[in-house]
Amino acid sequence: MDNRQVFLATAATFEAPVHRVPMDAWDRPGLGSWTVRALVGHTSRALTTVVEYLHRPSAAIDRATAAHYFAACHRAGEDANAGIAERGMKAGDALGDYPAHYVSALVVKVREALDGVDDPVIHTAMGGMRLGEYLATRTFELTVHSSDIATAVGLPLELPREAIAQSVQIAAYAGVLNGQGLALVRRLTGRDGSTLTVL
Repeated sequence: MDNRQVFLATAATFEAPVHRVPMDAWDRPGLGSWTVRALVGHTSRALTTVVEYLHRPSAAIDRATAAHYFAACHRAGEDANAGIAERGMKAGDALGDYPAHYVSALVVKVREALDGVDDPVIHTAMGGMRLGEYLATRTFELTVHSSDIATAVGLPLELPREAIAQSVQIAAYAGVLNGQGLALVRRLTGRDGSTLTVL
């Protein structure tokens, strides 16, 4: 599967936990300062920004890969994080009375927006990128936050294996770019006392 196929498959998977959120759970704690509603709203921006950025061409590539995008996000610091939190709350409000229907409509909209589009250079929040690499960042967001939503509400979750593999690779390379590569290796191999050991 290429980046576009993985993104669209993960977007479809994102719908499942949203449709199973109980009506009385939307105001429960979701993640950090976000309620479940704000968390879903933030996650839905992984879809809306694709549609938005398709109309914002860029003349230059500033972020070569999805990992470079997230490394730049990490370096942007606390001010950027505050903006993300606020946009998440606003996106949560925009879900309206029927959040699941809103999300399903977004999945259809982004699929239609990508139909017939090649791989243009678009202007993102972190500068110019190839569309395919930006879609990989959206797959990462959908993967991580679908997991957050399922955890917050106590729901089972199945994600495409390709999305999980891609997200692990992006996170690992972003860590390397930010000077944390060795710390990641030590954690994954249990050298820092972590119980997480993959080898």
